[in-house]
Amino acid sequence: MRSSASVTKIHSFAERGGIVVAFGPQPWNWLPEQHWEERPTNFWWWLEKDASSGLVLQKTTHPLFNGYLSLADCTWHQHGVFWPPENAEVLIATEDGGAVLYIDTVSTPGTWIITTLDPDFHFGSYFMPATERFFEGFFPYLAYGKLS
Repeated sequence: MRSSASVTKIHSFAERGGIVVAFGPQPWNWLPEQHWEERPTNFWWWLEKDASSGLVLQKTTHPLFNGYLSLADCTWHQHGVFWPPENAEVLIATEDGGAVLYIDTVSTPGTWIITTLDPDFHFGSYFMPATERFFEGFFPYLAYGKLS
């Protein structure tokens, strides 16, 4: 794990039962028990004939998808995938099973919501409306939803 004051504070927070959310490609060791796989990013996949994002909902009945988010709200592009720890709950994956969004309640007493999606980067760029819809659903889910 990286040694830094921030990483120590984040892990301490999770060890006390806190909720940690990590957006975007995270090829660093500070996330517990995950393995990052870099993949080429196709920023313009949606312009291709018969376009498919390659994303699949793994847990369609999860509370996140019960009035908060749809797969379309979580679809723009991805920079790679995670191979999360055993027993983590993968909510969105690529067609080959790589995790794009997962919830880890097994690595620490806290909850880690980890995604390769980077809505924080694209929000406000006005050409990826899915990122605004993502935040409009995700933040209420964090505040009021059942996390697992």
